[in-house]
Amino acid sequence: MSISRIVGVFITFIWLFAPVAGAQSQPLSLDEAVTIAVTTEDPSLQRFEARALAKEELAVADAQLSDPKISATAQNFPVDTLRFGQEPMTQVRFGVKQDLPRGQTLRIRREKRQAEASAERVKRDAQLLDIALQVRIAWLTRYRAEQELRLTEEARSAVNDLIDALGASFAQGKLTSSDVLRAELELALLDDQIVALEQVRDRAANDLERFIGEASDRSLPASLPAMPIPASVELMEAALVQHAKVQAIDAGIRIERSSIELAEEAFKPAWSLDGGYGFRGGGRPDFVSVGVTLSVPLFTGNRQDRRLSAARHTRAARELDRASLLLDLRRDLYRTYDDWLKYGTRIELYDRSVVVRAAETAEASINAYAGGLADFPELIRSQLAELSAETQRLELTVEQAKAHAILTYLYGEPS
Repeated sequence: MSISRIVGVFITFIWLFAPVAGAQSQPLSLDEAVTIAVTTEDPSLQRFEARALAKEELAVADAQLSDPKISATAQNFPVDTLRFGQEPMTQVRFGVKQDLPRGQTLRIRREKRQAEASAERVKRDAQLLDIALQVRIAWLTRYRAEQELRLTEEARSAVNDLIDALGASFAQGKLTSSDVLRAELELALLDDQIVALEQVRDRAANDLERFIGEASDRSLPASLPAMPIPASVELMEAALVQHAKVQAIDAGIRIERSSIELAEEAFKPAWSLDGGYGFRGGGRPDFVSVGVTLSVPLFTGNRQDRRLSAARHTRAARELDRASLLLDLRRDLYRTYDDWLKYGTRIELYDRSVVVRAAETAEASINAYAGGLADFPELIRSQLAELSAETQRLELTVEQAKAHAILTYLYGEPS
């Protein structure tokens, strides 16, 4: 193979695979993670469509008449000779029977199965909302762990460098052994905090992998995405009746209404049509018979009445489930909206005062220690206080983002 051809193959290889590698190196944004999760063929979603298809098949099957019954009977054979032509009434009879259901039972069965299919698809929509919420929470949890891990490692490095730089002071007797032990204790606590944060990060990554697969191996952006201001709480409350979980219960109520209609049809008579042909032979005329059988529901107290009452109670229970769910969703909405507002207020306070004062205090402690106006433990405490302020500000930011994710779950994406 010529050198030019080898170079051409190499360039083609780079051209084909470089975009893929570049895409994999891009940080995994929150919106992209959610998009991957809700568009992936997940078994927890596919099961609902499979059940819906099964209900639709049953809707066709349950709307059909029952199979006709065919019979063949040898009638009135004399037992003394068993001869077919001995007696005038001896015959071979062929019959067919068709049962007809009560009232509109077939139509109601079909509609009930169709309602069950619709309910499965609405449950799929509710599952999609759950998946999107879980992915958002896992992404935000991993983001917070990674950012807090970065801050903690920087603080540990700074404290360690400070201890190393002040080693001469201990040798000269300016530091006591208790000061050194306290500093080493703080380092050990920071090491434990780092391990704990790595555990939180890894668990959140595993939660992401459940829904987005290998995309969870990608890094996360260095900052949170801009999140739109939610709609007014009154507008979101009015929209709760359109939530997928409420719609799923509404579908269940429609199913129970069909069950009530079926129970009411049980008070109507059921019919059966019979037809028969009796072959006698020997020059004797054959017989034809037609009959109707009527099932009359006379004693309904412990059967039809009870089933109708049970169907009505079941529907009432479904309606109570709906009312209870709306109360729970309303509680979650107001609580989460209040959290979102309060987190925003606290973040403003941290940006305006707490983080700034913590940084100034840490800087002042270094200057005071250099001038002999502060002791070593105070210097360490000021460094850790700055870390605490930064991590607390990070926690508030992520918790506000989680509140936004829950509001998105309850109402939808803000416009």
